[in-house]
Amino acid sequence: IHLAAENEQYLSELPEHTGCFKERRIVEFIFLLSEKWHLDQSTRYQAVELLERFMIKQVEQMCESSSGNVTGGAQGQGSSWRSVRDQVVSTFVLRLVSCVQLASKLSLHYTRVTSDTALRFLQCLKYSYTKQELLESELAVLNTLHFHVHMSTPLAYVELLLEVLGHNGCLFPAKPLHQVCVHLLDCCYLTRETIYDTLLKIAIENSTPSELQVAKFLTVKEDFMLLAVGIISTGVFILSPGHWEQVVEHLKCITGITAQSILEFSYAVLRCVLGSPTP
Repeated sequence: IHLAAENEQYLSELPEHTGCFKERRIVEFIFLLSEKWHLDQSTRYQAVELLERFMIKQVEQMCESSSGNVTGGAQGQGSSWRSVRDQVVSTFVLRLVSCVQLASKLSLHYTRVTSDTALRFLQCLKYSYTKQELLESELAVLNTLHFHVHMSTPLAYVELLLEVLGHNGCLFPAKPLHQVCVHLLDCCYLTRETIYDTLLKIAIENSTPSELQVAKFLTVKEDFMLLAVGIISTGVFILSPGHWEQVVEHLKCITGITAQSILEFSYAVLRCVLGSPTP
């Protein structure tokens, strides 16, 4: 109930450009960095969500500040936007590393990314940041997010729903299913645009969605509960097809998400994973 309420609250306050910093190359960078530093599974998702929410707030603040100081019409606004873009680009890798650091500190896992580890990595990329600048970058993330950094990740939704399913007596291979769900969640993060583009076209029954339809679909793309339900459904379909209908029925009763929505999400994921229009 708490996770569902948190999810609804987040969806009700989505900024217009949510998702802009979940582009595949960024997510892949974070995943590879988390693997290099031996961080646990939840940390990489936490880092992606931290970076996304921080960057959107930071860009909004920078744009507001620039627009308040600019005169001269379209030319002045163009110059202002270039200035914001340059500032974002110049510190982006540093901010990304800071978000991974913070995520590692929020995790209950024993591995934590120290300043020395982060600095060595940045130096390998030919950056010459100091420990002080690294600390200031972490504080910039915390201050921009008003220290609201302990958000739940889709993995938490997946794991809790698996617990509830098991408690309700739903039969499935628990440990293998969890492993498959983690792989599928990675896939959904890395192929996010492809999966949700397929889902949108199914929902509107049209291969060319309008800008308004794309904008309205943002809440679907950011719905962690739907993502978790779709991941579990797909995992069960792959591992134990005989239990699939039972699991979908349980998920529908637990979350209130319709069986049709669960089916469509699983179809979109399978189509992307298999590279076939008819999984």
